[in-house]
Amino acid sequence: MSTYLLVHGAWHSGECWERVVPLLTAAGHRVYAPDLTGHGGKARLLGPDVGLDTYVADVVGLIRDEDLTAVVLVGHSYAGLVVSSVANEVPDRVKHLVYLDAMVPEHGETAADIQPVTRALIERARASDDGWRVPPLPELPPPYGLFGVTEAADVAWLRTMLSDQAVRSFQQPVRLDDPAVRAIPRTHIHCVANVPEGVVRRPVPAHQPVWELPTGHDCMITMPAELAELLLKAA
Repeated sequence: MSTYLLVHGAWHSGECWERVVPLLTAAGHRVYAPDLTGHGGKARLLGPDVGLDTYVADVVGLIRDEDLTAVVLVGHSYAGLVVSSVANEVPDRVKHLVYLDAMVPEHGETAADIQPVTRALIERARASDDGWRVPPLPELPPPYGLFGVTEAADVAWLRTMLSDQAVRSFQQPVRLDDPAVRAIPRTHIHCVANVPEGVVRRPVPAHQPVWELPTGHDCMITMPAELAELLLKAA
């Protein structure tokens, strides 16, 4: 039995994994898919002080409270920053890092450093009335959809789990200063269909596996069975 900890990306909630969790548990594994502070069941906690450090504390706290070990730590999209810093905090408890169509940071980088389009979101938030809220990205014309989701029913469901993001989360840097984190195996899963213009994907080192899914960004909604199959391979 493996322990999977699935970390949602910006604007989302843990509900986005709803179609993947039962597939992993049916295979005999333990699965956690928490809401990060300010999202889902914790939406009321959103405020200007919520940042990357808040999310890292959320996940590290869960790992320690549940005494989780040998964790397969999966970060989707923005959560590539979260799982990286979590692994830096508790490298002895993480056996595998999975970057799911995710930002892959180096020490000291912010989301804006990794994905330049994020800078426009930061500037827009600064110019808004409150100065810190970043609303979810809008739905794009076909074939891009809402975070890569195009089926009408799925788009409607996805909208119910989206909430604002605090600008601080895009500004705080990742910590990767523990050499032990470099020894943790990494796998990358790329969603390769209809990638919006301006999205940057860094080259992956030759020794790290890269798997592809022919779907849009929120593959846990559009291809849950195929994603679960890949996650099971990563264990």
